[in-house]
Amino acid sequence: MKTKILMVCLGNICRSPLAEGILASKLPTDKFVVDSAGTGDWHVGSQPDKRSIAIAKSKGLDISCQKARQFTIQDFIEYDYIYAMDGSNYQNIVALAPNQKSVEKVKLILNELFENENVDVPDPYFGLENGFEIVYNMLDEVCDVIAENLKKNHFNAN
Repeated sequence: MKTKILMVCLGNICRSPLAEGILASKLPTDKFVVDSAGTGDWHVGSQPDKRSIAIAKSKGLDISCQKARQFTIQDFIEYDYIYAMDGSNYQNIVALAPNQKSVEKVKLILNELFENENVDVPDPYFGLENGFEIVYNMLDEVCDVIAENLKKNHFNAN
């Protein structure tokens, strides 16, 4: 059985598509599934932001086939791990949780690097052009840690 991970940001066009692409590139596809969603519905069906596609491409990743979707209550059933990009999205996700077991699946992504510091991945949408590179580098670093932990957990469980 594959371990399923969901990356969540606000619109599912900037941060979470990058996180999806980065983490998926670090995990064996026969053991893990990585997806992304947004807490808002503004961009459902859209490709990631062209700046996210460009920074990913410059790092050797193609995220252009991804399509934005909105986070749903079904995601608590479908996914083993849910990573929120910031505190606001974390609160929006846990507000939908049907039970404590669901809440426990949700983590603030940078807490994997900075335990219990509740650091947000900044939304680069309205920021400077290099904001996408900064976000990419943050996500790349945290996804290294997440990938190692997931592989350890997966292979120790089997």
